[in-house]
Amino acid sequence: MIEAVGLRKVYPLKQREVVALDGVDLHVEQGEIFGVVGQSGAGKSTLLRCVNLLERPTSGTVSVDGRELTALPAAGLRRARRGIGMVHQHFALLSSRTVAANVAFPLEIAGVPRARRAARVGELLELVGLADKAKAYPAQLSGGQKQRVGIARALASDPKVLLSDEATSALDPATTESILELLRDLNHQLGLTILLITHEMDVIKRICDSAAIMENGSFREAGKVLDLIGTPDSLLAASLFPLPATDVPDAVALTYPRSFDEPLMSELTRRFDVDVNVLGGAVENVAGTSVGRLNVQVRGANRGAALRFLSDKGLLVREAGR
Repeated sequence: MIEAVGLRKVYPLKQREVVALDGVDLHVEQGEIFGVVGQSGAGKSTLLRCVNLLERPTSGTVSVDGRELTALPAAGLRRARRGIGMVHQHFALLSSRTVAANVAFPLEIAGVPRARRAARVGELLELVGLADKAKAYPAQLSGGQKQRVGIARALASDPKVLLSDEATSALDPATTESILELLRDLNHQLGLTILLITHEMDVIKRICDSAAIMENGSFREAGKVLDLIGTPDSLLAASLFPLPATDVPDAVALTYPRSFDEPLMSELTRRFDVDVNVLGGAVENVAGTSVGRLNVQVRGANRGAALRFLSDKGLLVREAGR
């Protein structure tokens, strides 16, 4: 649905050039939520603006829904942007307009007749849970409600792609949770493809199907979240799903990147005659799937064979002290 190849963005200054994007390749599949995480200045916002060509890349190509945006003339680009919604960090609502009028604004610009605008606005406010706030003004809303208005407005033109620019960074934890649930619900109900940028690993963990770590204008790592969790030495897995170190001798850290019906620890002791001592663990929901982590002590002559057995079963096995 979103395909960017070799994206490079350079800002020329008087004495030097600033490279904001340095050869980024991005592939977002139809219907998935793709998160880009990184610190401030990593290039995340520039990447998002280049995807809808609010910023034109210095080089590289961007395609959305099969159309190469970087090759379109101005009129064609304006039409293509109607299929791309944008949710902003600080809401960007018009204070002099009611909630309904804010949501209707892009429809007015597009020349949609008044009756159709009113019907569409009613549908959208119902969808985001603000049907009773249609006549309110932004100053009368909470931060979460303002962001819901922003999301409704972004959906006004019935886009296939939604871009989210740090949509939850200005919200408290409980409100963040509700907005993330809304985005996931919209992804499921409408088949929306969502590209979001964030500096919060918890956002990636809660709703993203795929993710990338961005640093100094390029991706250090990218892929399906569950695949990365099961990949040795994955940067994203280490940040997203850290396993506490322990100084217990012969301890290993196990990550279960999927659910298992088999009693693996019991089988380990029977098959390899090793002693297994569970030191601690937890189960968390990642990308809609339960992922387990466990620190265990494995001792015995067949310890090496036992750990290879766990690896062959698909568990990520690491020495816990590392």
